[in-house]
Amino acid sequence: MTKSIAVLGLGKYGCSLAQSMYEMGADVLIVDCDEEKVKDASEYSTSAIIADLSNEDEVAKLGLKNMDIVAVAMSGNLSASIMSVAVAKEQGVPLVVAKSSSDRMTAILKKIGANKVIIPEEYGGQQSARILASNTFLDYFQVDQTLSLVEMNPLPKWVGKDLRELNIRKNYGVNVIAIKDEEHWKIIEPDRVMKEDDELLIVAEKVDLHKINK
Repeated sequence: MTKSIAVLGLGKYGCSLAQSMYEMGADVLIVDCDEEKVKDASEYSTSAIIADLSNEDEVAKLGLKNMDIVAVAMSGNLSASIMSVAVAKEQGVPLVVAKSSSDRMTAILKKIGANKVIIPEEYGGQQSARILASNTFLDYFQVDQTLSLVEMNPLPKWVGKDLRELNIRKNYGVNVIAIKDEEHWKIIEPDRVMKEDDELLIVAEKVDLHKINK
């Protein structure tokens, strides 16, 4: 099923996120008050709207309730970020992600309901898109141009089986290197039966990620 995302704010992070999500096949709504920014980014969107995101009425008219994800990408405008997060939560958006520029802003965005707060120094737009577009990935780290480190839950068909049965390296081209036991990562034993709520740490080539990103 195709995911839908609204990217509110078209700075460097917002544009990168919109482009990455669009290239992954998502339906992307982009919104900004700057007509030129909207025009420039429109090729990476399904819909493009010019709106004042600090105005409650204009945000309410965007139809965010129809989105799977709303990404509020305006760390330089606290009032617009607060308004956008609040309206998205009021309209029942399942996942609201917000960009932050300070600890204070992070605390405020979480307090008003943001499900995840992104600090650009830690997450780039492409990295965020990998996580948001996936039903499997919990976190994603780009090691270099080809290699990725991914935190994920087991695929449903892995549950109840161990590494020997699954032969994940051969069948998926990825290596499971650790499993989280309570709060700590440890090397996974070959006969450890996987549970639905396990968290796995895997290493994979970017070209193989589609095999597990279902």
